[in-house]
Amino acid sequence: MAALAPPVAAIRVAVRRALTGLPSGGPVLVACSGGADSLALAAATVFVAPRLGRPASLVTVDHGLQAGSAQRAEAVAAWAREAGFTRATVVRVEVAGRPGGPEAAAREARYEALTQVAGRHGAVAVLTGHTRDDQAETVLLALARGAGPRGLAGMPARRDLAGVPLLRPLLEIGREQTRAACAALGLSPWQDPHNTDPSYARSRVRADVLPALVRALGPGVVDNLARTARLVAADNAALDDLAETALVVARHPAGGLSVPALADLAPAVRGRVLHAWARELGAVAGALSYRHVDALDALVTRWHGQGPADLPGGQRVLRRADRLVPVDPPD
Repeated sequence: MAALAPPVAAIRVAVRRALTGLPSGGPVLVACSGGADSLALAAATVFVAPRLGRPASLVTVDHGLQAGSAQRAEAVAAWAREAGFTRATVVRVEVAGRPGGPEAAAREARYEALTQVAGRHGAVAVLTGHTRDDQAETVLLALARGAGPRGLAGMPARRDLAGVPLLRPLLEIGREQTRAACAALGLSPWQDPHNTDPSYARSRVRADVLPALVRALGPGVVDNLARTARLVAADNAALDDLAETALVVARHPAGGLSVPALADLAPAVRGRVLHAWARELGAVAGALSYRHVDALDALVTRWHGQGPADLPGGQRVLRRADRLVPVDPPD
């Protein structure tokens, strides 16, 4: 018997770790575009999941942005059925008309589709093929945006997707390993032209910025960026726990938040408290930025009688004596 290729073994181990501890019963759902990363993930999952007594299903999303995308999606689904997935689903989504840039619109449409299919399949988890390289690119993009600790934490290995865990088993697997795994398994990945389109910021980071850093600083830079994300994520979790308790303490008996209680907090904790409270007031997380939270913070720490702070969604917050309180937006 031929020895198992190391990249194949590494990806199977990563998938097994990700699936350990999930609720028994329903299947896991793999999101697969047909690219090397998600194809290697799918091949590993259809091998590992049944051996853990769990069915595996697959979904491929057709964004309709390229000629032949429907045929590509059907080819991925056909491969999945031959590979042993219990179900393989193609979902066509509409990207045009959504807010944000094309990358954000496609991502929103894709996750909506994953949520719907996970519900129909009764999936206990959704798996995506984001790799260590994707994580490094995410950190660099966050740095460029000045995104702060939440952005620098990159993509979490696990997060909630409409009540279903979304797992990223390959965040410690390099892109070169997924390509090598596909080659070892005789799989032919699809090459998405968007990945090399310079009109997309991530494509420019992938093609130019990250290779330049590797040349200048050495090959360990990708690992180091991904490690930075893990370390910052751990710090964020600790600060979020502190902020959750601090928000309870800061609530004023008459409504709103107590300014003295907020002023006593460390800035990193106070910012998280104000961010969480703004979300409670209806501010959409994706639109809630540093400047909104800073305007709330100014009502606490730089108060000189200024008017209300505006939040995305139309809500306004005013300081009244020793309280921050929401006020009705103007007509």
